[in-house]
Amino acid sequence: MSRIGRKPINIPAGVEVKIDGSEVTVKGPKGTLSQKFNPKMAIAQEGTEVLVTRPDDQKESRSLHGLTRTLIHNMVVGVTEGFSKTLEVQGVGYRVQKQGKDLVMNLGYSHQVVVSENEDIKIEAPNANTIIISGIDKQKVGQFAAEVREKRPPEPYKGKGIRYQGEYVRHKEGKAGKGAKG
Repeated sequence: MSRIGRKPINIPAGVEVKIDGSEVTVKGPKGTLSQKFNPKMAIAQEGTEVLVTRPDDQKESRSLHGLTRTLIHNMVVGVTEGFSKTLEVQGVGYRVQKQGKDLVMNLGYSHQVVVSENEDIKIEAPNANTIIISGIDKQKVGQFAAEVREKRPPEPYKGKGIRYQGEYVRHKEGKAGKGAKG
């Protein structure tokens, strides 16, 4: 039995969960999220908890069980606390700044790279080398952060580029190699 799938999802005060067949809508202080799930999974609300059960022990049902529970839990966390990803910009002359709803990045190209926030995603640039991407949908926050990082991924020789906070970039030795030193 799935350990994650069996855990009930606690619904905090101020959050409203509406289950319509296989579609779940979660409404909270930060917004509303709605998602359609596989009709095989039985989703039921009992008091202040949401339970997900599976019909049988087939491989597909077992894998969907934990996934469905985790996605509903992420919806509840998203409408109460929200999700955020922090990106760091490293490199000489590399900097970011917020201009209205746009994030303007100088990343060593001949032009500035401009990324606009949308209704689901909020961008902050507290300083010239930090980007904070936040929103209520975990998948959209992660995807947007990956798209921003893609504008200049960290390179392995000097480590310049955009990386996630705490991401380790393995450095390679340059062309000169070990023998040239000395």
